[in-house]
Amino acid sequence: MSWEAAREWRHRMRGPVVFTNGVFDLLHPGHVDVLLGARAEGSHLVVGLNSDASVRRLGKGPERPVRSEADRALVLAALEMVDAVVLFDQDTPLELVRRLEPDVIVKGGDYTPANVVGAADVMARGGRVVIIPVTPGHSTTSTIEKLRG
Repeated sequence: MSWEAAREWRHRMRGPVVFTNGVFDLLHPGHVDVLLGARAEGSHLVVGLNSDASVRRLGKGPERPVRSEADRALVLAALEMVDAVVLFDQDTPLELVRRLEPDVIVKGGDYTPANVVGAADVMARGGRVVIIPVTPGHSTTSTIEKLRG
């Protein structure tokens, strides 16, 4: 969805809207656990997806992202627990969080509520921040290293 379409969608939804974000380059069980955990926190789940340019700026390596933003968005949008996918080109999703005004913001266990971008905005509106525990042994980086042999 475009930012404007996502904002309109968000305001039509009844029940809590949950937001999470990430690169979601090579989808693995850790990603699925975060997405399932996020969906369980509300009625609707919107995923902020880093654009290819923002992934490159994150410094994840010259070969990242492995899959294009269009491919990553398609895979996420096809998942039953995901209601909407919105690309963002900024270094952080803060502007998108402020635009969408989710009721809950969710991140994986490598974060704390204090370092979740947008958490202060969500909590200031009476919302919640939820951290989903890391799924041990699963990361895109480790998958890429394993494929390299």
